[in-house]
Amino acid sequence: MRLTTKGRFAVTAMIDLALRENGGPVALAAISQRQQISLSYLEQLFGKLRRHELVESTRGPGGGYSLGRKSDEITVADIIVAVDEPIDATGCGGKENCMGEDTGKCITHELWTSLNAKMIEYLDSVSLRKLVEDQLAKGVTIEEAPIKRAISTTPVVKPIRITAPNSVFALGNAFNK
Repeated sequence: MRLTTKGRFAVTAMIDLALRENGGPVALAAISQRQQISLSYLEQLFGKLRRHELVESTRGPGGGYSLGRKSDEITVADIIVAVDEPIDATGCGGKENCMGEDTGKCITHELWTSLNAKMIEYLDSVSLRKLVEDQLAKGVTIEEAPIKRAISTTPVVKPIRITAPNSVFALGNAFNK
């Protein structure tokens, strides 16, 4: 099995999000900057994570993403499966046609199938909470969230200054000067 950037980046972004879950919704742009992951790539990944209800989105000023479930209820396997990352070490993708359509399984098919089961079992045993605790134990610090500015419900009214003539007579007088 080869874990591609899709799975690694999804897990990394989810750890970042979980580290900051108490500060309200987290903007993808902030995760992108901290983790050096393309914002457009994160948007694609978080769309998939949202469809699997691992994250929730909040729109508007101060919006962003938050966890869809408690961090101890989300496993690494959940994240990887949500972003369509196959967890499969077999050469045939589990179709049991390693040697071709008619010849069937290769002689190592059961070995790779067993490895798949062990990988899924392990990834399913590691919670997002555990990964966050590991980061905190290493001394990772979470910066304070920027102060969110309140949006006033009272519009700012600026006086309108009219410099143009307001009638035909004033227009005529403007040309006579």
